[in-house]
Amino acid sequence: MVDKKISKDEEVGYHKGAIYTLMNERNGLAQMIGIVEQLLQAHIKSLKDLGIDIVAELKANTDKAKEKLDEKLKQ
Repeated sequence: MVDKKISKDEEVGYHKGAIYTLMNERNGLAQMIGIVEQLLQAHIKSLKDLGIDIVAELKANTDKAKEKLDEKLKQ
C-alpha cells in the first residue's frame, strides 16, 4: 500500500477551495430564497385583493392538524 501524503499547501488549498465553493452555493441559495419569498408575497397579495385571506386559512388548517395530532397522542 502506498502512503499518500499531501503537502500542507495542498491541504490548505483544498480547504480554501471548498470554503469558497460552499460560500458561493450558500449565496445562490439565499438569492433563490429571496426570489421565492417575493413570489409568495405577490400571490398572497393577489389573493387578499380578491378577498381571500390565505394566511388565516393556512393558520386554521395548521391548528386543525395540531388538534388531530394532539388527539392521537392522547390515545
